[in-house]
Amino acid sequence: MFNQSAVLVRLNISTWTGRKLDKRVSDEIDQSKNTKTRAGNYNKHLLAGSKELEQIQKVATAVRTWNYEQTLPWSNGGDRLLPFKNFFEYKQTLAMFEKQFESAVEAFLVNYDTLVSASAFQLGDLFDRDEYPRASELRNKFRFSYDFDPLPVKGDFRIDASEEVRRELEEQYETSFNNRLNDAMKDMWDRLHSTLTHMSEKLADKERTLKNGEVTNTQIFRDSLINNAVELCGLLTKLNVTDDPKLEQARQKLESAIVNVNADTVRDSDEVRHNVKARVDEILSAFDF
Repeated sequence: MFNQSAVLVRLNISTWTGRKLDKRVSDEIDQSKNTKTRAGNYNKHLLAGSKELEQIQKVATAVRTWNYEQTLPWSNGGDRLLPFKNFFEYKQTLAMFEKQFESAVEAFLVNYDTLVSASAFQLGDLFDRDEYPRASELRNKFRFSYDFDPLPVKGDFRIDASEEVRRELEEQYETSFNNRLNDAMKDMWDRLHSTLTHMSEKLADKERTLKNGEVTNTQIFRDSLINNAVELCGLLTKLNVTDDPKLEQARQKLESAIVNVNADTVRDSDEVRHNVKARVDEILSAFDF
């Protein structure tokens, strides 16, 4: 059953932003500009230039981005659908990210008092020691937690109600479940379509002149143009939670189009570039995105 092929994951990451609204400076700016009302707010970075705090935020951003790539949308409450095909690899990587996050937090807290002292010099008249929490208080402002929950089973309404009410609830749940499942699969088709469209655009002929005066028809593109397609092919094998045969067929066609191909070979050879583009365009035409 589908309910046994995926779980729900809820990932919560919170960090201390290190930002503070400075009402006094905001008022000064409004007065200097002769505004008749509060026209804006001045938010200062309490630890401006702190690499330690920036590293925590970078890890948090990377985890959130990775989580959205590795899972499928499910609910507005933040739950994401995680197919069992991707469960163990997901959990292993998540544990690695958790260690990175905790390590970054510890490095920040160890150096916190020194960073505050440095901010007194960096911020000048904007510095206010009362705006800085104690290191012991800060620890609770950083959180990395996650939960895995099973998908509710259809018909599991353990309530004291009439058969008619219970049947109505089951029908509502089934409709909601199917809508969410369709949205999850649409997300995968959207990812595929976005990748293919971007490839088609970047692989098209577009005349430009190089610095040495040579004329070329190859556009500028990053290595990620091909690398992202390779990564997507891998993800599609794990996130095709309904085993959609058309999605798998499209995946195989994309995988075949980029096999033994990298960004350099595409840049260096018009023949290779034209061939990859033709096969990408063929996929775009063959499927109803």
